[in-house]
Amino acid sequence: MMKKNIDFLKILAKQLPPQPGVYQFLDKQGKIIYIGKAKHLRKRVNSYFTGTKKTAKLQLMISKIADIQHIVVDTELDALLLENNLIKKYQPRYNILLKDDKTYPWICIKNEPFPRVFSTRQLIRDGSEYYGPYPNGKLLHTLLDLIRKLYTLRTCKYQLSAKNIAKGKFEICLEYHIKKCKAPCTGKQTEEDYLKDVQAVRKILKGKVHTVIKDLKQLMYAYSEAQRYEEAQIVKEKIQALEHYYSRSMIVSPKLGDMDVISIVSGEKSAFVNFLRVVQGAVIQTHTVELSKRLNEPDEELLAFALVEMRQRFESIAKEVVMPFKIDTLLDIKMIVPKIGERKKLLDLSLRNAKLFMLDQAKRKELVDPGRRQKRVLRALQKDLRLKEYPRRIECFDNSNIQGYFPVAAMVCFIDGRPAKKEYRHYNIKTVEGPDDFASMEEIVYRRYKRVLDEQKELPQLIVIDGGKGQLNAALKSLKKLNLDRKIPILGIAKRLEELYFPGDPLPLHLDKKSESLRLLQHLRDEAHRFGITHHRKKRSKAAYKTVLSDIPGIGEKTVQRLLEKYGSVKRIKQCPAEELEACIGKHKAKIIRACL
Repeated sequence: MMKKNIDFLKILAKQLPPQPGVYQFLDKQGKIIYIGKAKHLRKRVNSYFTGTKKTAKLQLMISKIADIQHIVVDTELDALLLENNLIKKYQPRYNILLKDDKTYPWICIKNEPFPRVFSTRQLIRDGSEYYGPYPNGKLLHTLLDLIRKLYTLRTCKYQLSAKNIAKGKFEICLEYHIKKCKAPCTGKQTEEDYLKDVQAVRKILKGKVHTVIKDLKQLMYAYSEAQRYEEAQIVKEKIQALEHYYSRSMIVSPKLGDMDVISIVSGEKSAFVNFLRVVQGAVIQTHTVELSKRLNEPDEELLAFALVEMRQRFESIAKEVVMPFKIDTLLDIKMIVPKIGERKKLLDLSLRNAKLFMLDQAKRKELVDPGRRQKRVLRALQKDLRLKEYPRRIECFDNSNIQGYFPVAAMVCFIDGRPAKKEYRHYNIKTVEGPDDFASMEEIVYRRYKRVLDEQKELPQLIVIDGGKGQLNAALKSLKKLNLDRKIPILGIAKRLEELYFPGDPLPLHLDKKSESLRLLQHLRDEAHRFGITHHRKKRSKAAYKTVLSDIPGIGEKTVQRLLEKYGSVKRIKQCPAEELEACIGKHKAKIIRACL
């Protein structure tokens, strides 16, 4: 059935024109599952159904194709832009998905007499100008506050046509009296004068703050020469406000001019792309998006897709784009991959923003699903240790003794990356005499998994031994006796340098000190040590109270402990009055002790 379908699709592909365009793959229900662009439709689409080197995901997509549609365009660039728009519209299952469903605000200069300047989330194609979008709401409000401080633009929604103003339909409002508006509604300000302020606002929103400052300085000098000092002072205050705003921007160098900066941080299922818009050497906008991978797309393809989207969204026409590596794109731009200098600093800033966004998204997902972090850590551990199975259950062993006295051992168990305290076990060493850690480890590992096999309980996916090669080899002996050495991965973790030892490997593995995989192994080791030491202390404490009193029939451990804590020795117990002893432990027990001492 699959071969018949492929043959049918090959026939459809051969019928496509040898021209630039966009192709669409549809499933049995007629739903678009993939959209692509091509400079030669016939060759590109036919390549899907020829050759053998295809990923599993690509083969799965091909198996679901039932029909092929296409759109012919004039140029490759048209195909690129059309592909981008169609993907956003239909969001096909196997295309890169832009995970950015927020509607960010824009700053609008309304297409009307005496244009208003305000923020909006709705783009109405009525000839109005829109600047943005602004993912950072703080920046948007800072800009609007600056504009209202510098220029007296109206905020009312009146229809200020020349006819309405001439008829005197409007009255002066409070905004005029507090000097926030010059009352164009009553003819006190001409439209020509008003539009000069609007033009200055345009320059600020385009990032051309230097140009505005230059114009204002010329005006200030003109007022000063004409001895209009109050007006010159007002203009001076505007210049200072603009310079303060510009100094708070991320300025690299005014000599750099206008450019875009883009970077990418790629994960297993998603990639994060940061975009910086630089105007006259200052970063005026920054935005990061998440791209969902569908067909294991390489970073070059993801970055090319994001670049088209970002330049469209921010209406960028910069001819220079700084990026971490060169990509295939049909855009008329100059690609720069910097190694040093100011452009490299900008690229590093962009990369840092992308990484921080990725970490922030991961934290948000972990708040919604607390188990997500543990799954991520365990997957990282599986990858770092090259484990065949996902390490859902991990067991860790540790020995404790003081010069061979009171030898004990402990086993702790982590399930899904968390301590499972009901599964913890203490062991008293039975077959080993003296301080022999290796033999003790061999004994407890054998006892543990002999019982697990006998009771047909769940085996772990990883065993961790607290110690180096010696302890590891001792544990491995026990696993070999039980025929488990090839079924369960085992490693030893040495405390001094946090070295990981594997059976048969003379060189240790060193994980990154900050890696979550190593932190999990350290947590296991420390928990086993804590649990073992606790048991060891209890055993020592219990032995400390063992005296001739312990051998007296009818006298329990708690009674012995109470007497020794109060009197300190057997001699003092003998010397104490009968009434006092009865008051401490009761008449019956006091009589038994008196008879035996």
